[in-house]
Amino acid sequence: MKTLPNLFILEDHPIMRNGLEAYFSASGRWRVLGTSSTLNEAKAFLTPGKTTAPQPDIILLDIQLEDAWGLDLVPWMKERNRTANPPIELPRFVVYTNFTDYSHVNTTISMGVYAYVCKSRNEAELEEAINTVLRGEMYIDKSVEPKLNTIAAALSLLTKREAQILTLVKDGLSNKQIAAGLGIKVRTVENILSFVYMKTGVSSRLELQKM
Repeated sequence: MKTLPNLFILEDHPIMRNGLEAYFSASGRWRVLGTSSTLNEAKAFLTPGKTTAPQPDIILLDIQLEDAWGLDLVPWMKERNRTANPPIELPRFVVYTNFTDYSHVNTTISMGVYAYVCKSRNEAELEEAINTVLRGEMYIDKSVEPKLNTIAAALSLLTKREAQILTLVKDGLSNKQIAAGLGIKVRTVENILSFVYMKTGVSSRLELQKM
């Protein structure tokens, strides 16, 4: 008998969570180990020694939960597996979210998530993405992939000074701190940042910090 891949779902919206569980359970192609509406519930379920359930092959999660950032589960799982005895194989993470901006996509990928799927996609399309991940491949939603390419191209157009100031912004420094560190005027920093905003197409400092 074929062994079904194990799936765990972290989603705070009850209709979405119940709908996903029903779809994957009824398909006969997946074993849904459990679902959770909060990050703490997910951690409790996935803590070694506190459950007799098998470990998930795939963790399907949303980015924004009511109590936390869903992506915080990723580093927690990595640490959990690093310290487990015996070692536990790390599941593959699939994000299913409403966010379509570059900063969320880029942050997600940089954390080691295998797939980024927008909630405009239906369950069958989501399942296709998950199967891609099970084959060891990455899956980026076609609606956000052009944004990644556009930003990457834009970053290559930054001057050395613009790239330097962008790096300092990403490090959390204020304009005043950047100016003091580089020995230039705050107004100069502001002018250079205006070009960075224009070239990257982002509209806020927070988005720059997430790039």
